[in-house]
Amino acid sequence: MKPTHFKVALFFLVFAGFVLFLFGTSPTVSAQNSESGLLEPVKWKTSYEELSNDTVQLIFTAEIDDKWNVYSQFTDEGGPVPTTIYFDSIAGAEIIGEAVEYGHKKEGPDPLFAGANVIKYLGDEDFVMKQKVLVTDRSKFIVGAVEYMTCDDARCLPPTFHDFSFSFTDKQFVKKLVGTPIDQTNSNIQATLSEPIGDCGSVQEISQNYFMTFIFGFLGGLLALLTPCVFPMIPLTVSFFTKDTKRSGFVNGIIYGASIIVIYVFIGLLITILFGAEALNALSVNWIANTLFFIVFVIFAFSFFGYYEITLPSSWSNKSDAMADKGGLIGIFFMAFTLSIVSFSCTGPIIGSAIVQAASTGSYLGPAIVMLGFSMALAIPFGLFAAFPSWLNSLPRSGSWMTSVKVVLGFLELALAFKFLSVADMTKHWNILKYEPFLIIWIIIAALMTLYLFGFIRFPHDSKLKKLKPTRLAFAGVSLATLIYLCTGFMMNEKTGLYKGLSIFSGILPPTSYNLWLEKPELDPAIKAEFPSYTLCANNIPCFKEYEEGLAYAKRVGKPIFKDFTGYGCVNCRKTEDKIWIQDEIYAALKNDWVLLSLYCDDKKDLKEQLVSIPRQVEMKNVGNKWADFQIVNYNKNAQPLYIMMTPDEELLGHPRGYYESVKDYKKFMDCGMAAFESSKN
Repeated sequence: MKPTHFKVALFFLVFAGFVLFLFGTSPTVSAQNSESGLLEPVKWKTSYEELSNDTVQLIFTAEIDDKWNVYSQFTDEGGPVPTTIYFDSIAGAEIIGEAVEYGHKKEGPDPLFAGANVIKYLGDEDFVMKQKVLVTDRSKFIVGAVEYMTCDDARCLPPTFHDFSFSFTDKQFVKKLVGTPIDQTNSNIQATLSEPIGDCGSVQEISQNYFMTFIFGFLGGLLALLTPCVFPMIPLTVSFFTKDTKRSGFVNGIIYGASIIVIYVFIGLLITILFGAEALNALSVNWIANTLFFIVFVIFAFSFFGYYEITLPSSWSNKSDAMADKGGLIGIFFMAFTLSIVSFSCTGPIIGSAIVQAASTGSYLGPAIVMLGFSMALAIPFGLFAAFPSWLNSLPRSGSWMTSVKVVLGFLELALAFKFLSVADMTKHWNILKYEPFLIIWIIIAALMTLYLFGFIRFPHDSKLKKLKPTRLAFAGVSLATLIYLCTGFMMNEKTGLYKGLSIFSGILPPTSYNLWLEKPELDPAIKAEFPSYTLCANNIPCFKEYEEGLAYAKRVGKPIFKDFTGYGCVNCRKTEDKIWIQDEIYAALKNDWVLLSLYCDDKKDLKEQLVSIPRQVEMKNVGNKWADFQIVNYNKNAQPLYIMMTPDEELLGHPRGYYESVKDYKKFMDCGMAAFESSKN
């Protein structure tokens, strides 16, 4: 392979890899036709302990199933429903201070809730809340309920109340249900639940793909390989190993590569051991930490631009180099360690990005896995070139092109810095880096990088560009294409009244709904006057939030109903709306061919009167309780999202369907339901 061809291929591979590496992983979906019914992933126990003669500590312990979580009482408004202790009767006692909580905590802003700070407790250990009370009359009961919401990776359950009572005597408390009895069981729905008109629908589960964490680490290692701190070390190191026999050179090269892997994986494990995956995750989403990350990455960026050099203390590399001179296995290991120290100025920012991204998954193995991928990308070339020294002739020579690589890395580091600042902005609700200003900054960075690659801008270490070589021209073309693509982010989506957004950078740019300049469209005033719940739902699609109103409208216009059991705090409901409902054909179908009925099972709006579910014998205090009860008694499911298609006569057109990511499958599901509806009319 010619050196020029080698550089072109490697440049494109690394550029594409860095884009993927920069923007993190997404979970993969595995289809399973599992029809899970009612879920109860959280089980509560109550107890108390005497702190003094008149002070008692009430203890609420939640046993949470693996992969599920509950939310802290301190979660911001606009996010999921926080776990809250309500006291219905506390005669004979007084509350002392706030409740304290313990467990395996994960905290950070969630862009799906406009940056609301979400604090959740994971199911690998019990979640405990403790509330101190001053007991003034031990003959009285303390009565109330704990309200909580629980979610896993693919679904959320509606807010639920766990009733409790504390007695400091031998008396037993018997709760009396208060409210108007109501039975929401629908015979038409239940008659077609097991055998709907169409054979549509199933449930899909979501699983985390840790292989992708390794791949992104590997791509980061390939990127580091091209930097001036690492690339020139390849021929120097391989030449050292090939001084002896071919066999010993090969073996020593393998040992050297293995040492690199051991060193970086050890660093990943050490970081997790010292700080814990959750501490790292907290750093990755904490507003103070993200502001510091912004500053650090700006400093790294200008280092890459050549204005100054960032290195570890020279004494470290001198001591490591002295150990390498001893030879043998110890010497080879410290040669690898010296490489790690000397190359820090180039590899440090890449490793930092990888660690932050891996830690944000909340997995204890994340940092080690990403470092394994990173180190293997560095180690494999040394081993291969030691085994096949003649391959060194195919490597391009070190030169000014590596300085260009560092500058391009500087621009990418600068772009990444503003991603961190965006997290801090959404967390603290500064409202200074919404969608439009963030995108403008990225456009400016992309424009400057394009001008640099075309030779219009120079940095301190750059020599004057006499001729634009094919490799640099190709890379400049990619940068220009990226610039043009970023500019399309301001194109309006006429159907939604929002920006179209950039799918490649989804999850990195602020959501288009978090904007400065746009207003929502107006609804049909005649429909709104007749049906008060008629409103704009996700992507500004008209919908109904009351079942009877949506049903009446569907009968009038003769359209099928698309029933969406959802929640304001349901993460995967937002993913479906942002990634699937936004697609042209699905959006048009929901808006024009179906009557969208979105029932929010965590709606905190009070009912006109308190109700009591006859089938379930539970009190319903708010609108969300009512729709959660409707879902449970008719579909025997309590998780959201849940999507149901039915005729205006309340006959199901397919099986209820839960969360899944595939646009193609979602459209197939809807097309099947529409075909069943047309068939039912005939």
